[in-house]
Amino acid sequence: MTPPNATSRAETPGSTNSVQPDSAPEHPNPFAAFARAIWAAVGGDPALLAALSQTSPGALPSAFAVSDLAAASVGCAGLAIAELSGLIRAQGRNAAPVTPVTVDRRLASAWFSSGYRPVGWEPAAKWDAIAGDYPGQDGWIRLHTNAPHHRRAALAVLGITTKDATWQTVAATVANWPVTALETAIVEKGGCAAAMRSLGEWQQHPQGKAVASEPLVHAGTCPLPAAERGENSQFRLTRTFDRPLAGVKVLDLTRILAGPVGTRFLAGFGANVLRIDPPGWDEPTILPDITVGKRCARLDLINDQDRETFRNLLAEADILVHGYRADALERLGLGTRARRALNPGLIDVALNAYGWSGPWQFRRGFDSLVQMSSGIADHGMKIYQTEKPKPLPVQALDHAAGYIVATCAIRGLIERHQNGHGLQYRTSLARVAALLCQYQPTLAKGTTPPAFTDLADDDYSPAIEPSGSGNLQRLRPPLEMAGIPMGWTIPAGLLGTSPPVW
Repeated sequence: MTPPNATSRAETPGSTNSVQPDSAPEHPNPFAAFARAIWAAVGGDPALLAALSQTSPGALPSAFAVSDLAAASVGCAGLAIAELSGLIRAQGRNAAPVTPVTVDRRLASAWFSSGYRPVGWEPAAKWDAIAGDYPGQDGWIRLHTNAPHHRRAALAVLGITTKDATWQTVAATVANWPVTALETAIVEKGGCAAAMRSLGEWQQHPQGKAVASEPLVHAGTCPLPAAERGENSQFRLTRTFDRPLAGVKVLDLTRILAGPVGTRFLAGFGANVLRIDPPGWDEPTILPDITVGKRCARLDLINDQDRETFRNLLAEADILVHGYRADALERLGLGTRARRALNPGLIDVALNAYGWSGPWQFRRGFDSLVQMSSGIADHGMKIYQTEKPKPLPVQALDHAAGYIVATCAIRGLIERHQNGHGLQYRTSLARVAALLCQYQPTLAKGTTPPAFTDLADDDYSPAIEPSGSGNLQRLRPPLEMAGIPMGWTIPAGLLGTSPPVW
């Protein structure tokens, strides 16, 4: 673990770019443009962006400005922490100046891949044996089969038994399908798949149009009932400057991958994160990375007794982060109105795959599928002239969405303190994809950005920390904020190892 009193490495020499007013809107700097868009979406004061800067030249190889998105999304989450710490320091007086926030874009980009390295063991494969991109009759399609029930759905549509399922047998069968027909059939069977579309095709698709019409973040206020107003309405700033989220209760109903990234960030500044998973669910390939700082419990929300336990937890929570499809909690009797009735001052942060309107708003999805649907994989394939879809070098939609979720949660605390009402925020992977596609890398024709230097021993904390999978070293934090260190006191563990209590 990185202890909470540890500091991140001093700035590496390199370029420093702060977020300045856009003097050349026809050629925007992607880092600054992303930061302005994210900060505006969460209701941040634009003047505070002057405190945000980045260091370390270079970029991940991509047709898109992935490293700029990484630096901007991490940086905005850090800026929200700095704003909250400033309010804590001021304690009701005139707000203290916001501590400068420096994000190391090289480390931020590395965190978008993995936040640790194993010591003496090998991580399990990240993908199921038949997950991946396949050519169909008229294009490409990606099958997402990491979850057993999604694998069964895909194989059922393809007519392949479990014992006969290999890459070769799946490929031979997919080759006989029109890709949009196969996509529809798998989704209707309860599985996950995405046909590859171009940027232009997605712009003309009904769901692409719906996503384009949505804000990056849907934000809304929820006034407290009259009985809750007054002395109890404001969120009390009883934390410390260096651990501004200490004791904040975060109920985490998210899984692979965006939501867990966001709640990991909150835990890094002291939040009491309780993650809830259903019986039988596991995601062993990413647990060492995303359960650090959290306690992990299990509840079956279909069970009356477990659902009542969850209601009690929710009633005491400061923040709820959930990644269920838009209609899932409603079916469990835990919809928006029910949650608000249980906890009027709740900061309710939700994310999904394909947006909150349009024909696909209830569709299952993951980062790699949204990249196929939205034109990202096709555009990369064309730019790099590859024979197969060319996705982003990291799951940038997931990670960026996770840091946006964290930024929403922190700014929600600030809004609750200042205005005394509950907050609701919603974002989606597809809308983050639209943001990424909006600003291309600013490079001279025919050039590529310099590559980052490889990660070295001093990029990792020297401390060896345990996890449920084996010992590891944690990557150093990507943020530098004087007096506000990022670190965790609970080691990464397995799911279901804690009781469902605060």
